[in-house]
Amino acid sequence: MNLLRAAVAISGLTLLSRITGLAREVLIARVFGAASDMDAFSVAFRLPNLLRRLFAEGAFSQAFVPIFAHTHATHGATRAQELLSHVASALFWIVLGVTVLGVVAAPALVLLIASGFLKTPPVFDLATLLTRWMFPYILCMSLVVCAAGALNTFGRFAVPAVTPVLLNLSMIALTVLAAPYVHPPILALAFGVLVGGLLQLAIQVPALARIQMLPRLGSLRSALADPQVRRILQQMGPAVFAVSVAQLSLIINTAIASHLGAGSNAWLYFADRLMEFPTALLGVALGTVLLPSLSRAYADGRPEQYSRLLDWGLRMTCLIALPAMLAMVVLADGMIAALFAGGRFDAHDVSQTADALIGYAVGLIGLIGVKILAPGFYARQDIRTPVKIAVAVLCATQVANLVLVPWFRHAGLALSVSLGACANAAMLLVGLRRRGIYRPLPGWAAFGVRLLLALCTLAVLLWLIRGHLPAPGPASSFLDRARWVSIVIGAGGGLYLSVLWVLGFRLRDFLLRSA
Repeated sequence: MNLLRAAVAISGLTLLSRITGLAREVLIARVFGAASDMDAFSVAFRLPNLLRRLFAEGAFSQAFVPIFAHTHATHGATRAQELLSHVASALFWIVLGVTVLGVVAAPALVLLIASGFLKTPPVFDLATLLTRWMFPYILCMSLVVCAAGALNTFGRFAVPAVTPVLLNLSMIALTVLAAPYVHPPILALAFGVLVGGLLQLAIQVPALARIQMLPRLGSLRSALADPQVRRILQQMGPAVFAVSVAQLSLIINTAIASHLGAGSNAWLYFADRLMEFPTALLGVALGTVLLPSLSRAYADGRPEQYSRLLDWGLRMTCLIALPAMLAMVVLADGMIAALFAGGRFDAHDVSQTADALIGYAVGLIGLIGVKILAPGFYARQDIRTPVKIAVAVLCATQVANLVLVPWFRHAGLALSVSLGACANAAMLLVGLRRRGIYRPLPGWAAFGVRLLLALCTLAVLLWLIRGHLPAPGPASSFLDRARWVSIVIGAGGGLYLSVLWVLGFRLRDFLLRSA
């Protein structure tokens, strides 16, 4: 399997997901703005997302994929399907219990992460109602991620990559069709999340059936009797803690933002949505192809290939993350205005969201770097080291909040997250180097110099665009906005790639086959 081709395929499908996601956010901004209802939704939606990352994308994937890949390689497809059935059963019953508790305890959960809402009881009550409607989403997504882990291990990346499109389309459809007829209108978004989760789960069934890995749901007792399931749960213990540390930082930030005035959580929400473009297109794509490949290299006893995979991932990260970071810092206000301005999203919202975007963008290289470096430990079934690093980063992030939030308000929260992500990536890199797991291949100095020249050229162009190509205003048409975004992306991307080619970068230099 060619990793670059696989990563490009995933990025292409992820791009479709992010485009529909962007359309979703533009519609939400126009219909609901950044008022208190949107604050309530952003908090309520964060709760199931936090637990989804806790039980599914984070802890579960890190523990499950290496063991599932090793089981399939050593014991064959029949045993792998049996393990998948047992794991899916255990996940279903455990997360079902968590879901029921979440629905019952919704007021306490909202109080935990947004105590500032107590000052405005209607917002608190609305956040509680939305939480109850959206909490079952984590049950659907836990099973979706279980299926995605199996599909990715078999090199079937398409369905997992395109699955998020269904959530976006569901939220768009329910906003348009249901919002005018429900009270409060933002409840339509919660309905869209729940329907989207069910659709995402349904699309996994035929994909698993095609590779003869469709799991059979059994009892929790029989699932826990499987020693491999118990091993995965044991691995999930430190992984849950590691992800919990990262999510705890988000909870703390949400709670702080709830005390910073109306709109703060909404501004952070919209900035975060835009950040999802580069983090998903590069970070998720590379992380998805790297973890199974690293797991196979480790199982086969090929340390040179293991190190080469990490080196490839880091070079791709620098090549794509740095220009994206530069573009978002220089053109933050223009991009926010072009994408979200209009309707109930006014000029003040544009300015405040742009500040948050700049804060997040500063740490883009760290956010993506963590997705490349952490699998270097997970594939070796070493989860404790990233946990220790995550704890240190959490403490450092909160210290940064104490310094930055009084100065920059909600943008200080975003900047603290960015600085923490960069520190996390740096410590992971140092850990891999000290253990001899990652040994940089020759040519990094020349690579860095050429990349710096390309970035300087891009910076000049972006500065000219900022001064001479003002972003469309709130009254502009969709075509004007699309034209502005297309010109910026086309001009910046075209110039950057051209300079890279002149400096000697060639596609063949980044082709790498998995172990």
